[in-house]
Amino acid sequence: MTTRTSFTSGGDRVAAWLTLPDRPGPHPAVVLVHGGGATHEMMLDQYEQRFSAAGLAVLAFDFRHLGESGGQPRQLVSPRRYARDIDAALAFARSRPELDAGRVALWGTSFGASHVVAAAARHPELAAAVVQCPVLNGRAIATRTGLGHLVRFTAPIVSDVLRAALGRPRRYVPLVGRPGELAFVNQPGALEGWESVCPPGYRFDNRVAAAAGLEMLFYNASASASRVRCPLLVCQSDRENLIDPQIAVKVAAAAPRGVLRHYDADHFTVYHPPLVDRIVADQIDFLAEHLAVTADGGGERESNPPSRDARDHRF
Repeated sequence: MTTRTSFTSGGDRVAAWLTLPDRPGPHPAVVLVHGGGATHEMMLDQYEQRFSAAGLAVLAFDFRHLGESGGQPRQLVSPRRYARDIDAALAFARSRPELDAGRVALWGTSFGASHVVAAAARHPELAAAVVQCPVLNGRAIATRTGLGHLVRFTAPIVSDVLRAALGRPRRYVPLVGRPGELAFVNQPGALEGWESVCPPGYRFDNRVAAAAGLEMLFYNASASASRVRCPLLVCQSDRENLIDPQIAVKVAAAAPRGVLRHYDADHFTVYHPPLVDRIVADQIDFLAEHLAVTADGGGERESNPPSRDARDHRF
């Protein structure tokens, strides 16, 4: 059962969804962290349902400035603010009597993987962390289409910085577009991929405040990997089309308890059948091992081998 709730971060209301297993608690919990500019409506429900059926409570939320959460201006992408939101989400999860404060994990997808790795480095008390189709270096995704693409953002970024300083309405640019278009992400298939995770009738707000580009350029969560003390599962798409997949390989190797699993996937096929079933099964197995989940909600269970479509490397 999923219950709508909320918590506070930076003085703003953060919309949240708490999904509990159909068994007695307190439950081990997974906090879901979505990708860049995405909201709860964009396919997080499938992870809530699958994780809770396996005995894991799930806390999902919209970052401030996005979706149903508060915060002005709208569509502000800020890793610094998102870090505070994740810290607030973890504190909220540990405050809930239905959840076991000693068995909490983080899960992140796409650009949310960056925030999960950075948060795991800050929170050694975490039981585990999982990332999939990870985007772990903001500069790497921004520069993938060349220097000329970045130069085109100079005027919008300067305009937005000035507008913010003067208290005027922000300057927005598209988050994702087709190749050649002015958008932060314009690799082939990116726009179609974003649209594929939107439910029917959902309007994806495809814009971000332009000044976000500055923070993105200097955001490199992969540098935090060596400080991640909890078990870290990296689910790598071997046909990754948004960022160099070797970055994720290096993160898994740098994390002291890193596990790397390879999948024959691009950035977006991980969200859809049949691959989503195999990846989530591997993630559940990993989380169940490190959060001590059994059929009755407690103790330990023997982990299953990775799916046939995954190759497992422990570092």
